[in-house]
Amino acid sequence: MSMSDPLADMLTRIRNGVMARFDAVSMPTSKAKVNVAKVLKEEGYITDYSVAEDGPQGTLTVNLKYAADTTPVITGIKRVSKPGLRKYAGVDAIPKVLNGLGIAILSSSQGIITDKTARANNVGGEILCEVW
Repeated sequence: MSMSDPLADMLTRIRNGVMARFDAVSMPTSKAKVNVAKVLKEEGYITDYSVAEDGPQGTLTVNLKYAADTTPVITGIKRVSKPGLRKYAGVDAIPKVLNGLGIAILSSSQGIITDKTARANNVGGEILCEVW
């Protein structure tokens, strides 16, 4: 059976892994998931990610990041645009997550980028998720 929202599954696995204090979470890979993991690493929300080419699809492993006192770096992660209700925003309507303390990840014509990069490049797009 196919999954209707693979990106929401990725975010849920990360959220559950953080709550259970796992070091890493694994999931089936896709280009969008790898690009979201790349953005999370660049912004400092995860330590690293790796893609293993096993099976027909491959496995994406995301290494979660914790502070010195074992508090998770990701305190919240939420899917915004869903398959049943897509959310698009122009450059002037891109939301600020927690007044700039979090990030919004967008799918734009320039790839999967953060809200800060989208404002700097003057592009809008589909708001995939918010991380804080």
